[in-house]
Amino acid sequence: MLEGRGVVRETDMPEEMQGRVLELAYQALDLHEVSDCQSIAHYIKQKFDEDYGAAWHCVVGKEFGSCITHLRGTFIFFGVEMMEFLIFKDGNDFSLTKEEAVGVLQLQDSTKKIIT
Repeated sequence: MLEGRGVVRETDMPEEMQGRVLELAYQALDLHEVSDCQSIAHYIKQKFDEDYGAAWHCVVGKEFGSCITHLRGTFIFFGVEMMEFLIFKDGNDFSLTKEEAVGVLQLQDSTKKIIT
């Protein structure tokens, strides 16, 4: 288990949802070995699917790059000590236009760019 406090690096998620994902990250780190990133990610994804509906994605690791498309209000990138967490929801929200619903984020080794 890691004892560090979560540091949110980038998010557009509501505060209540941010608190929930941090809580789940701590639970996952308690339940699984720190080196078992796949099980940690699966735990968080499964709980978020249960709480907020399907189509959530979770990436966990010490170093990774990404380029994602996500629904607005469903993205968070944070760290707990040396572990990084990327959680976002993908899918269709037909109440919004494509431009309103989708944000694109590029991450490269903790370097962030947001393109909307």
